[in-house]
Amino acid sequence: MTIELPNEIEAKLKAKQATPSEFDYLKTEASYLPYDQTILTDALVALMQGKNVLLKGPTGSGKTKLAETLANYLKQPMFSVNCSVDLDAESFLGFKTINYDQDGKQLIDFVPGPLVQAMENGHLLYIDEINMAKPETLPLINGALDYRRTVTNPLTNNRIQAQEGFNVIAAINEGYIGTTRLNEALKNRFIVFDISYIGGDQLKSLIQSETNLSDEGKINAFVQLSADLIEAAEQGKIAEDAASIRALVDACDLAHMIPAKRAIQRAIVDKLEDDREKENVRNLADTLFE
Repeated sequence: MTIELPNEIEAKLKAKQATPSEFDYLKTEASYLPYDQTILTDALVALMQGKNVLLKGPTGSGKTKLAETLANYLKQPMFSVNCSVDLDAESFLGFKTINYDQDGKQLIDFVPGPLVQAMENGHLLYIDEINMAKPETLPLINGALDYRRTVTNPLTNNRIQAQEGFNVIAAINEGYIGTTRLNEALKNRFIVFDISYIGGDQLKSLIQSETNLSDEGKINAFVQLSADLIEAAEQGKIAEDAASIRALVDACDLAHMIPAKRAIQRAIVDKLEDDREKENVRNLADTLFE
């Protein structure tokens, strides 16, 4: 994918060398196809300037894929934290464990968590669904997100200073069940990008490159189905999850081997709980597939 970048940023990217890493995604061509190309450009500019990036959008809109694509452009490994109501300090910072030295003497070791490893190595940290974390947990990382770029690990009392290259990419889905409103002080530490569902030719290209489906007629029908599902979700007729691009891609993969309507049933309909929503999705599929 070719994007336009300011000359200064382009030169810095060309000068960067890929960091040897065990992270699989660095060995792949992560390619987010944004509905607006400037999102990718501007997010790269923000990260290259040392700013943190917050991706805000509905489920399945490509936030994680965009984060992986940014990491690939920057040639940096990326640690991940998946937030939940059970998230605690250890999930970010690490934990203590018992170990033994060569003489068999018992020792207490500290196993660093994703935040500590990202800071110490100058890598990226991806925090998924950051607004699902308990409010009392997130202040632990405030210092890592602002100009100080430091945290004090309460488990070891060590002060950790982030190395050059460390940045945070976070993602939220506002209004999703289990989420809370993101604290304004925390949100102000990010550059915010609204991520919407892709469609049209961009979605068609995604289906062609990321799934096994090759029948152009079916691909076009799935592109139209996606547009119809998004419209239905915006009108409150179906849950937002039903319009997920991720679910649509799964349906396309299945449709390579089984009838399209059955694929839609497995990948989209059966995830819904409301019978009326299920019927709405089936009716939309009936207008496009035999």
